[in-house]
Amino acid sequence: MVGVGAFGRHHARVAQGLAGAACSGIQDVDRDRAEAVGRQVGVRVMRSLGDLLAASDGVVVAVPTSAHEEVARAAIRAGVHVFVEKPLAPDIESADRILEEARAHGVLVQVGHVERFNPALVAARPYLDRPLFVESHRLGPFAPRSLDVAVVLDLMIHDVDLLCSLVGRPVTGLAAAGVPVLSRHVDIANARVSFEGGAVANLTASRVSLSRVRKLRVWQPSGYLSLDLAVGKGEFYRLKNGVSVLDGVSLPEGVSALANLGSVVERVAIRGDGTEPLAAELSAFRDAIAGLAPPPVTGEDGRRALELALAIEQQIEDHVANTRAETA
Repeated sequence: MVGVGAFGRHHARVAQGLAGAACSGIQDVDRDRAEAVGRQVGVRVMRSLGDLLAASDGVVVAVPTSAHEEVARAAIRAGVHVFVEKPLAPDIESADRILEEARAHGVLVQVGHVERFNPALVAARPYLDRPLFVESHRLGPFAPRSLDVAVVLDLMIHDVDLLCSLVGRPVTGLAAAGVPVLSRHVDIANARVSFEGGAVANLTASRVSLSRVRKLRVWQPSGYLSLDLAVGKGEFYRLKNGVSVLDGVSLPEGVSALANLGSVVERVAIRGDGTEPLAAELSAFRDAIAGLAPPPVTGEDGRRALELALAIEQQIEDHVANTRAETA
């Protein structure tokens, strides 16, 4: 584990208890912090990145985004497989250098888009089929962390990655807006994304909300899926077997539309199995290193999410600049 701050310390905790693997050590530029985490989770602290890499088959890069390239490429040159926390890099050029070096050295790259492993989403996968409209809300109270980036790379990128993986088609249109509220970067953002084939998505992210919300809704030809990613459950609504598409239905007198809906629509409860997403994510990295399966979130997946997130961020920055110019 390189970097044991807000995210890295959780990686160290989970990795220490991971079956089929051993946590070789942790390293952080803040030696006192590394020592504290090492004592807490029972992992040895390495004096240098070189010492850590020499003792490892794979490494989790959980340093600030601005240092992802430096640490990831050092690991790659040492022949060590890399797991890079999201976002993959601060810009596309940096991401490309990481991926190019990984290809040249035959090293795996997995990106830490942990929501792919959310129990609710895992349980919902059998019901997902050609999403046509996706809506996400990722809202949270203000916290003095990750303020070196806008809310798009801090929070929305989770849903950008989910969206790209669900739709799986090229982006054809984008409209985005946002506002800085408590920091010098954008704190609340909204984006509308269109895809080849007709799918459309509406994404909202905020780090200045009063409550924590993690909602994902998907409309598709086979039904409607509503997931609460914060609690790991949801529902899927679809027409019952034997019921064709409703057309010109008239309701008997005295029967409400809501009451009649139950006679033609089936509700399927979606329940996750309670697996900690981070544990599932690191287990997948372990399996990828062992050659049992490819990384479920590849470096190319991380690059794709980063590219769209940066396009959203740029459009928002342009919107903010234009708004300031008009009010000056």
